[in-house]
Amino acid sequence: RAEHRLIFSYRDDQLLVRDTVRDFVRSRIVPNADAWNEKGGFPLELLPELAALGLTGLAVPHEYGGAELDTLTIALVMEELGAGDGSVALTIAAHNSLCIGHLLIAASEEQKARWLPPLARGAHLGCWALTEPSSGSDAVGVQSRARRDGDDYLLTGTKQFITNGSIAGFAVVLAGAGERKLTAFGVRRGTPGFRVGRREEKMGLHASDTAQLVLEECRAPAADRIGRDGEAFDDVKQVLDKGRIGIGALAIGLGRASLEVAIGYAKERKQFGRPIAEFEMIQWRLARARTELDAARLLVHRAASLADAGLRFTDAASKAKLYASEAATRAADSSLQVLG
Repeated sequence: RAEHRLIFSYRDDQLLVRDTVRDFVRSRIVPNADAWNEKGGFPLELLPELAALGLTGLAVPHEYGGAELDTLTIALVMEELGAGDGSVALTIAAHNSLCIGHLLIAASEEQKARWLPPLARGAHLGCWALTEPSSGSDAVGVQSRARRDGDDYLLTGTKQFITNGSIAGFAVVLAGAGERKLTAFGVRRGTPGFRVGRREEKMGLHASDTAQLVLEECRAPAADRIGRDGEAFDDVKQVLDKGRIGIGALAIGLGRASLEVAIGYAKERKQFGRPIAEFEMIQWRLARARTELDAARLLVHRAASLADAGLRFTDAASKAKLYASEAATRAADSSLQVLG
């Protein structure tokens, strides 16, 4: 199998992008992350700075004002953002991997020319509205409906837990079009019949916006339909595959940051006359967590490399997200135990 033979390496330009983002994260995001999360809501004043680094158009082609990065480089970027602050990282992931990702896969050239430049330059954030109160991973269970009305469609339904929902200027909205059929639309903020419902209060990631979106006979021109009527289900699966790679990388960053805190503490905290980092139990705990994060990184980067090579990566992306998210959780738990 091709994926078993694939060996990847990192180009100098990829490492330069990673290091540039790492420096930005350390100087601009880490010192402010606690304040942003305590206040709640994404710091929109940060958006121009993110855009200046190309972080609002990671995979967008140069012709539309984007950075045109490959999937592996984007994974490197997402890990650094995750290590700085999960809220900022999740905001950027949803904007790029989901909203822009769907447009890159399925939008017409005319739609790309209209919608991608403002998204890529950070004029506004994007969101991707699939999940509903009664359907999450079950994409074919979507209850929202798109009804044809002359040259337009009327969209009706409720979207739930939408990342960037209340702050996005543009949304890709998925509506049902019959059994196992979905249709996608580009909907701009302020469109009559399209409004923000409840903003969700979460246990964490407070600087990442999560909101309900309500569609009440929202009129969408046929020119804003993305792809063919009723044929968006396959596009959704492709979007989610790429999104899993980004979330896996983000999780590695979170786990890595927690370990860095724990290791620093273990070197300073003394018990029985020596730093606790010298005790084997502490070393074993930290070593296992670091090993698991390294393994997770290999899985994520393998999936990214398969995608860049034009090979099937659905299985690899699913494994990468599963293992990376669980490894990050275990790393965070180990770090908590080290801190006492």
